[in-house]
Order: sequence, then C-alpha cells, then structure tokens
Amino acid sequence: MFSGKTEELIRRLKRAKIANLRVEIFKPKIDVRYDAQNIVSHDEKAILSTPVDNSQTILLLHGEADVIGVDEAQFFDDQLPDVCDQLALKGIRVIVAGLDMDYTGKPFGQIPFLLSKADFITKLHAICVKCGHIANYSYRKTASSAQVLLGETDLYEPRCRKCYYERQ
Repeated sequence: MFSGKTEELIRRLKRAKIANLRVEIFKPKIDVRYDAQNIVSHDEKAILSTPVDNSQTILLLHGEADVIGVDEAQFFDDQLPDVCDQLALKGIRVIVAGLDMDYTGKPFGQIPFLLSKADFITKLHAICVKCGHIANYSYRKTASSAQVLLGETDLYEPRCRKCYYERQ
C-alpha cells in the first residue's frame, strides 16, 4: 500500500488515451474507498472506471478496447488470470495493479498467478513510516483478522521487513 500502484496505473492509461488508443478501466465493485466509480489514487488523481462484481464481466464489457486497465486486482475472483490471458490473446494490452501480499505477508488473491503470466512487471515500493527504508509490507493497525479490510492510513501503514516483524 501507498507505493503509487494506482497512480502509475492512471498514468499509463492516460498516456494510452493521449495516443488515441481506446481504453477501458475496471475495478472491483467492493472498492468504494474514495469513489464508487472512479479509480482514485492516494494523492487524489482519478480516472473513470467501471466497477464490476467479477472478472468475467470484464470480458462482456471491454468493447473495442485497445488497452484494458484493472485496479485492485487482489480483490478479484480466481478467473482474473484467465480473463487477462483471453484479452491479451486478442491483442489487447492489459495493465493490472494490485497488492502482491496481504497484511500477514502472504500472497494475496490472484496476484501470484498474474505475476507468473505477465509479460512485464513493475514492482513499486512505499517508504517505511518507522525508519524511512523501502517498504513492501502493509502493517495493519487494527486487530481484525479478515483478509479483506478496506482502509487507508487509519488501518494500514507501509513498513520495511525489519520494522514489520518488530511490530512496533
């Protein structure tokens, strides 16, 4: 969290639009943190998207898109890797953003499967709020044990490996 994944997704999709490519953007319907429809980064950059209940809906709604963007991929069902494959085989550029680990440090949702099939991978890192080093863990500041718990700085903070395991 807080590494700029959504901001980078928005940047890449806006560049595709500048190139006059047809772009469709999808996000999971459960992600309503900033906006029910738009994809919004932590620094309030936004782009219109289509919220969907499941990944198969992306196949139904992608239209004549040249580029498909998917945000918060970790919240999608287990069909997302196959959906991305089907789109890519049609010659559509698919750009996916999501967390690779949950708050316990375990692989999150379908991200490991997407990573194994991806042509290109960009891994972004936040900055540890405790020591300032590169952070790749999401430390949960609440006792909830639910894997999916939508929140921002009120519930999570980025930490490096050392500070995450020290649990200060």
